[in-house]
Amino acid sequence: MSRRVLITGGAGFIGSHLADRLLERGFEVRVLDSLVAQVHGDRAPDYLDDEVELVRADLRDEAAVRRALRGVEAVYHFAAAVGVGQSMYEIRSYTSVNSVGTAVLLESLAAQPVEKLVVASSMSVYGEGLYRDASGRVHLAAERSLEQLKNGAWEFTDERGEPLEAIPTPETKPPRLGSVYALTKYAQENMCLMVGRAYRIPTVALRFFNVYGPRQALSNPYTGVLAIFASRYLNNRPPLIFEDGNQKRDFVNVGDIVQACVSCLHAPDAADRVLNVGSGQAFTIRELAERIARALGKTHIEPQITGKYRVGDIRHCFADIGRARSLLGYAPQVSLEQGILELAAWLDGRTATDRLDSASAELAQRGLTL
Repeated sequence: MSRRVLITGGAGFIGSHLADRLLERGFEVRVLDSLVAQVHGDRAPDYLDDEVELVRADLRDEAAVRRALRGVEAVYHFAAAVGVGQSMYEIRSYTSVNSVGTAVLLESLAAQPVEKLVVASSMSVYGEGLYRDASGRVHLAAERSLEQLKNGAWEFTDERGEPLEAIPTPETKPPRLGSVYALTKYAQENMCLMVGRAYRIPTVALRFFNVYGPRQALSNPYTGVLAIFASRYLNNRPPLIFEDGNQKRDFVNVGDIVQACVSCLHAPDAADRVLNVGSGQAFTIRELAERIARALGKTHIEPQITGKYRVGDIRHCFADIGRARSLLGYAPQVSLEQGILELAAWLDGRTATDRLDSASAELAQRGLTL
């Protein structure tokens, strides 16, 4: 395989870490990124390695994409507008960036095929995770009713009213698309797999769970929950936690995400497959806030449990990573405790513009919180 790789959205949080790892392994790295202000502020990131060739352009610019593909043998497609809540009112923007942008890339790849395409998908395509009742029977949970949510009955029960237990979610679970963002990510992965098959481009879709680590956009109120909580603590404000805080998620360190991405280059059996990439462990949102507070020395600031619900939110979802273990040799290396300490060290001395209140007000004004 040629040693030149293109990463769309590669100036971002995950893409920049991947660029570093590929450079260490002797690859030439080209990045195509529009450097949107919501993520990057008013200047290019200072963490992007000088050896990275940065092409500042929009993915929907066909001429720029075709130029960026010259001499490239592998593509990581990470460029996307990210955020469940925002996608529910910036519908045209999310659809254009994520779906039209992917279409432009794929038309260019049809004309200039590469040896490998890896697309970043999202756990959001699952909606709710899988559940099991006391007898061991597996359930595909339906959406919680408006009445249930208004009454604060957050958990799922079976037809007899008995509680259901959340279990790891495998790739075989049917999607349940609860937001425009989830819809566009599902479209991205399917478009890439479809075109990859048609043009004989080995393609892998990686469904990332809740990724965290250094370089997250601290001033973006639609980024990952861990970065949002960190931003609140840095500004001596309490994190806002929806529902009761006991909803479970899978938090995976960016270093482990990069491990899976690099492994795709030399994993022929992963072609034409969808793979979960997570830690394989579940933690509650409340516990996450408490862990960050301890790491940042902010235990005197109690999280604010709002008891509210956001349209598109789910109760529990965490990854079954068996397929990635089998096909990629994937094995998470960074525990949540280690990862939060690493993040806290990176946060030391940094400032963050806390825009969460305005983002929350926007959702409330549009009736997207209950």
